[in-house]
Amino acid sequence: MDFLAENNPCGQTLLRLVARGNAITAEILRLSEFIPPAYRLESKQELGRHADIIFDFSYFNSAEYYDNIIESNMDLQDFDDEFRENHIEILTRFYLAFEGIHKYITDLNRFLDDLEEGVFIQQTLESVLLNEDGKQLLCEVLYLYGVILLVVDMKVEGLVREKMLVSYHRYSAQNASVNSNIDDVCKLLRSTGYSTQPGAKQPVNYPVSYFQRIPVNAEFVDMLVGRLRSDDVYNQISAYPLPEHRSTALGTQAGMLYVILFFAPDILHTQPAKMREIVDKHFPDNWIISVYMGITVNLVDVWQQFKAAATALNNTLDISNVKEQAVKHSKKLEQCGPKLSQVLKEGVLQDEYVLDNISKLMALIREANVTIRWLMLHTQSLGMAEGNKRCKLLRDQVIQESHYNPLKLLHLLMNAAKLELKLREMFRKMLEQKQAKWESCKKECQERMLELADVFSGTKPLTRVEKNDNLQTWFSTMSTQMGSLDYDDSTSAGRKIVQLMQALEEVQEFHQLDSNLQVKQFLADTRKFLHQMIRTINIKDEVLINLQIVADLSYAWQIIDSYTNYMQEGVKRNANLVIKLRATFLKLASALDLPLMRISQARSPDLMSVSQYYSSELVAYVRKVLQIIPETMFSLLADIIRLQTTAIKEVPTRLDKDKMREFAQLDERYKVAEHTYAISVFTEGILMMKTTLMGIIKVDPKQLLEDGIRKELVKQVAYALYKGLIFNPKAKTSELMPRLKQLGAQMDGFRRSFEYIQDYVDIYGLKIWQEELSRIVNYNVEQECNSFLRTKVLDFQSIYQSKAIPIPRFPPVDSSVNFIGRLAREILRITDPKTTVYIDLMSAWYDYKTKEEIVNSRLAHQLLQSVDVMGLTGLDRLFSFMIVQQLQEFVKRLERVVSKEKTFLDVKALAEANLMPIDRVSSSDQRTYGQMTQAGSRLWPAFVAQILKIGQMQLIRRLMAHELATSSKFDSKFLASALSNVNMALLNDVERHYKDPALPYPREDNPLMYELSSYLETVGISNPLDKIYITTKNIPSLSLAMFMLVTSQLPKLQYSKSVATMMSKRLQDGIDGPPFVIGCLTILKQFNSTQTDIFFQLMSQFVKSMSFDGTGNPKVMDFPTDAISAMLFLEEFVFHGRLDRKVIEAHIPTFIFDQCREVLAR
Repeated sequence: MDFLAENNPCGQTLLRLVARGNAITAEILRLSEFIPPAYRLESKQELGRHADIIFDFSYFNSAEYYDNIIESNMDLQDFDDEFRENHIEILTRFYLAFEGIHKYITDLNRFLDDLEEGVFIQQTLESVLLNEDGKQLLCEVLYLYGVILLVVDMKVEGLVREKMLVSYHRYSAQNASVNSNIDDVCKLLRSTGYSTQPGAKQPVNYPVSYFQRIPVNAEFVDMLVGRLRSDDVYNQISAYPLPEHRSTALGTQAGMLYVILFFAPDILHTQPAKMREIVDKHFPDNWIISVYMGITVNLVDVWQQFKAAATALNNTLDISNVKEQAVKHSKKLEQCGPKLSQVLKEGVLQDEYVLDNISKLMALIREANVTIRWLMLHTQSLGMAEGNKRCKLLRDQVIQESHYNPLKLLHLLMNAAKLELKLREMFRKMLEQKQAKWESCKKECQERMLELADVFSGTKPLTRVEKNDNLQTWFSTMSTQMGSLDYDDSTSAGRKIVQLMQALEEVQEFHQLDSNLQVKQFLADTRKFLHQMIRTINIKDEVLINLQIVADLSYAWQIIDSYTNYMQEGVKRNANLVIKLRATFLKLASALDLPLMRISQARSPDLMSVSQYYSSELVAYVRKVLQIIPETMFSLLADIIRLQTTAIKEVPTRLDKDKMREFAQLDERYKVAEHTYAISVFTEGILMMKTTLMGIIKVDPKQLLEDGIRKELVKQVAYALYKGLIFNPKAKTSELMPRLKQLGAQMDGFRRSFEYIQDYVDIYGLKIWQEELSRIVNYNVEQECNSFLRTKVLDFQSIYQSKAIPIPRFPPVDSSVNFIGRLAREILRITDPKTTVYIDLMSAWYDYKTKEEIVNSRLAHQLLQSVDVMGLTGLDRLFSFMIVQQLQEFVKRLERVVSKEKTFLDVKALAEANLMPIDRVSSSDQRTYGQMTQAGSRLWPAFVAQILKIGQMQLIRRLMAHELATSSKFDSKFLASALSNVNMALLNDVERHYKDPALPYPREDNPLMYELSSYLETVGISNPLDKIYITTKNIPSLSLAMFMLVTSQLPKLQYSKSVATMMSKRLQDGIDGPPFVIGCLTILKQFNSTQTDIFFQLMSQFVKSMSFDGTGNPKVMDFPTDAISAMLFLEEFVFHGRLDRKVIEAHIPTFIFDQCREVLAR
């Protein structure tokens, strides 16, 4: 029975275990890119913020103590809850991966016990090791466990693992208690002290003590080591016939043996004979090996603490041996390069040439790959072994003796890859056409034999050949024999063909058929076709299999990155190099076979996710290499735009003949043409790459070019926004407008360059510009708004962030996270109501002291020029978040005051006693108002600051909405009109529904209203003052609290005839009329409209009480200032809130407003 058959439980169990090991490794590698920064604690800021809620394993010794610290501090508890909500998903994913490692080794030990106990009928450890597949899988299953442990330690440092496990335990205590595995997982994955920092010392007895945390059957380990020492487990030697290539043939096996030896430390420490045998077989000429997917280790460094291993390696590390190997591979490099170039010349690789010289070509490919492997591994940077002096000396010796030239090595790699790709494609094509070609040649042979039979029959006229019955019969017989050749029985057919060819040669000799050229030609053609049939029948899969084995580049999965710069320089010099690079990338894709083969055989559901991960890593590398093309294009574009804007003069509509030379500027125009041609050449170069399948991801060169252009655009625009929007808060005059103008000029340059380039590279410039700028702004707004959200949007969760076209993150320069926050806070700083006066008629802010204009409505226009519509809407959204935060804090604080603050409760009792019912007016009320104002002077300052901030942001939002509305009507009038009409139609339908509920209304799951709202805000068809920002509960006495707050501030305000608005009497009061009114309006808008009605009634009662004497007659001559301020406040409130004037005239007679205006006019 086949060991891997579906009805073989032993083989299937082992296969599934190996598949799971590969999937766990991929999951660890994938997750290592998403370790939350809080666990790395790379910055002091992060360390300070999270030190009180993130612990290592010391937490388990004093869990109650640490938990009490958190529970006793409300702020810390809140921060801990917020952190849990944001990170529990990724922590759970990490824990499941860690638990998967523990389950893997537990299941392996259970499998070995079952095998020993005879659970699998007729299967023992010995019998499984005798089976070829069984032997491979048993070696792999233990090797993968070791690899997983090493990968975890490399990618997720020990301290980080401990902190994540503790956090998971704390945040999922319920699950953790049910699942007892967490203790075992913690024991297995506790910190080992290993560090990936270059030059870091390796912990003592590492990784042996790490591997021994869960013991593995020692007899099983010894048997595996024995097999790996003596056998060619993967039958690779057949693909490497030369003895000097044995270490390369056993490379995969050597990596497995290296890992498995750590499970048998006695061999490494005290068995020099065994270690000598291992080194002589697997490491006679190499000391740097690949372990798994490009993870390489330097045996000199790792084995230095193991006596027997270090001694056994000494022969390999002998200076003369190192020199011999380096010189040998240097010569091979010099020999293989010209040979490959010769073979790759146009027209050489034809089918006949390949079939006749396949053994020579394979030998050349084999030699080239062995040389590339040795030189790449032994000249790479030392990494972890940087601190080892001997490693450094060996590397220096190899580089010196081999005259190491990375460019030459890279060219050899690219040429070898190109030849392999061509041979692979040719052989696949030949295999597909093999039978058809065979049948075609057979038919040709038969036809020629029949024609010759006809010739010798004497019946054919004009042949001038005498009749010969014997030859006629013989050729007819030959035709029949050729027709009987069977394609399926290739061995017999091959022997027959050789006999037929001999017979044809003999008949030509003995019957003197040379005299007739036509007959001679027919015989020669027939022999040629028979020879072609032999060639065709010898086309076998073995060539492709050997080619796959020999061309393996999995060892360079990580090293290849060190050659990226050389690749990019080559592409810059010659864009056609992309064709060779394509072959190199496809060669690198062969590395995917290693982890995917077993997963595919086991039909595991993990196949897609693991394939996706490794394929996306490969595609990311392809993008990285080819990114040089967009980078170079952008540098050329910058020159083009500089020439067009500064050097080349614009030709006027009318031009004098004598000025033609002046405006011709031939040199400058030639440079523009030269740069443009270079850009088109680069475009042509990348498009030569053809659509290629990298793993399971199809790479389209046109898409690759577009993505590269997008990436470079994003990088440059993001940097321009980052650098252009840094402000000095101590500057005497605001830097805002100059900075925005400078940024606007830069952005205009980008826009113009895209407009210029789009036709030469066949892309939609405007579409790309708008999409990427929108993504940059939205991403930065999202990250800036995280500070206002409890559930944060982490970088990898963002819909705007992309792995292929990443938006760069820059370090913060102040309290803001990025440029959008800095811009918003700078606008708020220069329009602060405490130091400025807002004049609504001018839509401008003026400095209170100097009376100079700070900013006006041009601010919004300049913002539009600098950060486009996307920037303006993003800024608007950020202000919305800020307003929400201020409103939430205001409401929270107000709830506390109206329910618990004694001062307010006393004032409330006073008001209820003296001012109720609300529609009465008494001269004694003035004393009550005075007491209320005096009491409120201590309550309201913090509230007033928040109201002013809300009002200030609402004014800025209104200004930006106006600019968006204006620009949309000019730039996209059809869109603006269509949205306006849809909005009106929808509002009418909603209104009709409320009048008649039987009429339709958009359901909750209908996205129409949500999406339309987003569009309306983008084109400025919205009024920020009408918005409901937060949902609120009814607060008792809200109207009274707002009334007290407003009346406490009225004495600080005065009406200015020159600017027709209320402003602060003194700078020290720190209040401005319009922001204060709009802030109050926004707050009351968040509650039921009855609260606003009560507020109006209280304000009206205040005005009337101040305006009338005891007899009920108005005080015309000495109209009180507070009453005037109150009426002006109400008028502005009604105006900004777009309310009907009747709402206040219902409580205050019209003639009082008229008399107030008369007083103001004096």
